[in-house]
Amino acid sequence: MTALVVVVTLPLLAALAVLVLPERARVKLALGSVALGVLAALMLARAVWQDGAVLLTLGGWAPPLGIALRADGLAAALTLMSALVMAAVALAARFEMRTRRVGARAAFGFWPLMLLLWGALNAVYVSRDLFNLYVGIELLSLAAVALVALSGTAQALAAALRYMIFALAGSLLYLAGVVLSYAAHGTLDIGLLGERIPAHSDALALGLMTAGLLAKTALFPFHVWLPTAHAAAPAPASALLSALVPKASFLILIRLWFEAMPDLASPPAILMLAMLGAVAVIWGGILALVQKRLKLIVAYSTVAQLGYLFMVFPLAGGAGSAQPWSAGAWTGAMFHALSHGLAKAAMFLAAGICIAAVGSDRLGDLRGLARQLPMTSFAFALAAITLMGLPPSGGFTAKYLLMTSSFAAGQWPWALLLAGGGLLAAAYLYRPMAALFAREARVTARPIPRVWQAVPLALAALSILLGVLSATPFDLLQIARPEPAAEGL
Repeated sequence: MTALVVVVTLPLLAALAVLVLPERARVKLALGSVALGVLAALMLARAVWQDGAVLLTLGGWAPPLGIALRADGLAAALTLMSALVMAAVALAARFEMRTRRVGARAAFGFWPLMLLLWGALNAVYVSRDLFNLYVGIELLSLAAVALVALSGTAQALAAALRYMIFALAGSLLYLAGVVLSYAAHGTLDIGLLGERIPAHSDALALGLMTAGLLAKTALFPFHVWLPTAHAAAPAPASALLSALVPKASFLILIRLWFEAMPDLASPPAILMLAMLGAVAVIWGGILALVQKRLKLIVAYSTVAQLGYLFMVFPLAGGAGSAQPWSAGAWTGAMFHALSHGLAKAAMFLAAGICIAAVGSDRLGDLRGLARQLPMTSFAFALAAITLMGLPPSGGFTAKYLLMTSSFAAGQWPWALLLAGGGLLAAAYLYRPMAALFAREARVTARPIPRVWQAVPLALAALSILLGVLSATPFDLLQIARPEPAAEGL
């Protein structure tokens, strides 16, 4: 319970503290807070592993009068993954977000915004109240929009404005659904909503909340804000926007569909979510193939990779009877969320190092850079293995679970999509790797500290280890999972 309190409150308190400190002390406090946050996340995962879900009722008042925080296996896994990504981003930002590199404005604003975003993420992971989740994703969106606009250039401000429009529209839709749900049932607690007597307005409430969350998750066709935001933001901010921010809204979708209102998962609704995910995989992969800048390739890869998460909906059913393959599909989607978070953060941090070394992320300027930045290039290659779903990575484990579930369910088209998406990923990731490992170097790189280069390499290695040592995270994800995740929607 102490670890649960720390992971929620520590980032928020640290964000306030760094505002009043000079640069050197600000960075030290942020790094120290991140280190404590990683320790707290490890303690929380250990507590969940040993004793099951950790529950905290604020003020001792149980829902519906009070508010409950609960860390199940999924929340503990996401909290730990986010803490590791935050630690890597903070270490990289120590080099990349210095005043002499990015200016006083960006150097000052990055640290409190990073910590606020982290606190909002952790709050979303453990919240069980729909309005608290709204507050969490609002704080998350505000911090993310500000990170995009951090440089203050016209391109950054335009990208941040587009992001803000989508985020606000998504928030309004979600809040409208929350209001309808409360009017019908008098509670916003997810557990109590799962025991509710169905009302006529439930389908509309779930539809509104789902539409709003799809916009925040950047699922096709609501993805248009994401590539421009990544292109404009500093690389550490891009790592957060891609690896972590969409996972929060996706987690709320999982809570809604698998815990609060699983009875509303009709076959047409499930098929619609699945088709949007399928188009995202194909469309994002095709657009990534034609980009000439490294960050845009990785950004459109995010559009494609997020589509895989929505394969959990068709493979979890909607047939109204027990489906033994649902557990594998649900776990595979969650595995993909974890492996994608580690690998995509590693890719963006590696892209930031390439930009710092040659002053550009155009593929032509990156030719032969592996000779001068071997650790960074190897980190990018390891992350690519995960995103392509090759063994022995965490991405392979995720796709294996999803594909076996699709065959068990007799839904082989989704297996073809997973295989085709992997081939598309191999095609668009081959282009930057071919440039990095080319024989001739076009530009002489500036020297980059090895400590900085080791950061994305460590994250990429973790994404591989997630597959090699998959038994422990697999078992952790099963702790207190919702019943429809095991039996089907």
